[in-house]
Amino acid sequence: MLTQQDLSQLREKGITQEQVNRQLAYFSTGFPFLQIVAPASYFKGIMRVDEQEQKAYLKSWQTYLKEDRSVTKFVPASGAASRMFKDLYAFLDADYDVPTTSFEKTFFTHIRQFAFVISLDEACRDLYGKGVSALCDEGRYKEVVAALLHPEGLDYGNLPKGLLLFHSYSEGNRTAVGEHLHEGALYARRSDGLVKVHFTVSEEHKELFELLVAARKLSYEIKLGARFSVSYSIQKPSTDTLAVDLENEPFREEDGSLLFRPGGHGALIENLNDIDSDIIFIKNIDNVVPDRLKEEEAHYKKLLAGILVTTQQRAFGYLDKLDSGRVTSDELEEMLAFTENELCITHNEIFETDDNLRDYLKRKLDRPFRVCGMVKNQGEPGGGPFIVVNPDGTASLQVLESSQINRNDARAMEAFRNGSHFNPVDLVCGVKCYQGNKFDLTKFVDPNTGFISHKSKSGKELKALELPGLWNGAMSDWNTLFVEVPVSTFNPVKTVNDLLRPEHQQKG
Repeated sequence: MLTQQDLSQLREKGITQEQVNRQLAYFSTGFPFLQIVAPASYFKGIMRVDEQEQKAYLKSWQTYLKEDRSVTKFVPASGAASRMFKDLYAFLDADYDVPTTSFEKTFFTHIRQFAFVISLDEACRDLYGKGVSALCDEGRYKEVVAALLHPEGLDYGNLPKGLLLFHSYSEGNRTAVGEHLHEGALYARRSDGLVKVHFTVSEEHKELFELLVAARKLSYEIKLGARFSVSYSIQKPSTDTLAVDLENEPFREEDGSLLFRPGGHGALIENLNDIDSDIIFIKNIDNVVPDRLKEEEAHYKKLLAGILVTTQQRAFGYLDKLDSGRVTSDELEEMLAFTENELCITHNEIFETDDNLRDYLKRKLDRPFRVCGMVKNQGEPGGGPFIVVNPDGTASLQVLESSQINRNDARAMEAFRNGSHFNPVDLVCGVKCYQGNKFDLTKFVDPNTGFISHKSKSGKELKALELPGLWNGAMSDWNTLFVEVPVSTFNPVKTVNDLLRPEHQQKG
């Protein structure tokens, strides 16, 4: 039972009592599992684009950029980098003082190859009067790590990944934020030179992002011959979700207030919805490469964008014709074939009249579009492309995570294991309708695709609710295309030692 104090807390966060009641119901009932029809595969949901086709799609994107259209690069960048340094935190807590594990040995053996080593040298001199090499020679390895991670040093353990120095350059080393600006200029620059980039950030770090961009923006613009428009947003408090105890009663802080937690990256559909652009690129903050590899990255971004605008324009033509009222039965069949063969949407409906078919086509075509790059599996399959049954009984392409699969369903698990590709989070989105109006993206979320996780607070166990993921359930009712891209375009930095991989060094 919610108290008046609870209701006041809800109002302050912009959360309705109806939302809380719905969340409490999910804790009690759980989320339904998704029904997999099959993994997406070549010729059944995953496009392989040959060289000639690539040229045509790239030309489509170049033509599109010359028109008076708005393009934005959207980068989720609020996550802290603490997980990158999990092994180094373990070293600080270990009962030994010299590198022992293979991870620790690799880190210290190659420490001079990190882009942040010059800043780390300065931090070590300020704190201990000696640089990194001298401290390592004396066996003071833990002091080097402390200077890297702790607030009195570089504070890398608490900063978001976007603010960390990733790559080395002769003119000055570059953060992940700087790499995203450079990359955006290669494929999201309009004909007038404008490049729009939007970062979602945490409130506590927003000013640091602003200061970094302000310090680098002019030099980047001169170097690249571009103009950057950089904006920021914070995950909205209204997207936080209620935590409960193990009896599914609201979890309360020591002062009696309700505990709310961030709803996961699915909450960012609200931030995405606030961006007024025709086309939006989405890419994770840590998936960047040095300049020597950017041309290939940009090539495939432009390819995905060309496929998007080509397919979307075809759908727009169909919608205009449907609106005109002058459409033949043969044309309706052509449109139906487009939804089945190009968009991979299947149905069990029997259309008794042309009006029934027109209504169905209008419903399926008049939706946001997205094209997702997919990488061929190199090892164990994770989240990836599948054909899934939708709430309306149709089946379509969706990005699934393992948490959405019923592990007791042998058929579903076999289909999941047989997936040939995984999702590197490489999306291009068309978020305006055929009449030029912005879609309300919150209307295309499947609320039944969230999940429940177990956490703890102050030594007490609790259950937390994660909203439908941004590229999973939050985009469930979008028209989706999957396109194979090479694994060379996927270079995430999950641990600090990933920065030592050839893809993140000046020379491969």
